Amino acid sequence: MSTKEKILDAAEKLFSDNGFNGTSLREITSLAEVNLAAVNYHFGSKKELIKAVMSRYMNELSPRLMTTLNSVQAKDKPTLIEVFSAFVEPLLALNLFRENGTATFLQLLGRGYTDSQGFLRWFLTTKYPQVIENFIAAVQKAYPELDAEEIFWRLHFTMGTVVFTMSSSDALIDIAQSDYNNQVGIEDVIAKLIPYVAAGVGAPIQQVQ
Repeated sequence: MSTKEKILDAAEKLFSDNGFNGTSLREITSLAEVNLAAVNYHFGSKKELIKAVMSRYMNELSPRLMTTLNSVQAKDKPTLIEVFSAFVEPLLALNLFRENGTATFLQLLGRGYTDSQGFLRWFLTTKYPQVIENFIAAVQKAYPELDAEEIFWRLHFTMGTVVFTMSSSDALIDIAQSDYNNQVGIEDVIAKLIPYVAAGVGAPIQQVQ
């Protein structure tokens, strides 16, 4: 394994476990068993390292997600369940890319919001704009009555739900086991989440008085 890969693997684990704010470069270099100069050489800064960790996943996810979203848009009248279900296969395929890749990526994504990493959200939306554009287009086709502003609000609320759920997915899985004797995995959490967020985005339009 190259020095760069060691750093990325260590950063990925610590970022997902402890958050971006809660992880120092020294902790990363200690786990990776490299010196601090190696991080500066390969990445330049902690922000660039965070981008590199996320890009490793996004570069795997984006092509698959583009394909599934395009398939949904090709339908005459897709449903919002179908739109959100387009994320399932690409997300679960991350388990083939990295061990526990799906859960790790979603935890990292959640950390980007709960840790107030504004630069990371800007990075993802500017480097992978087609994914977001295709998703919005699919939502518009499924629910054409929604205007741009209403889509903004509903997808913002959806992201909040997804981030909260995925950032606490380990706890939710433990609760399902201890309180309900139901053994679930990250794929089950995603399956339960889809109809909930689809119903929220698909709620009737109400005029504010």
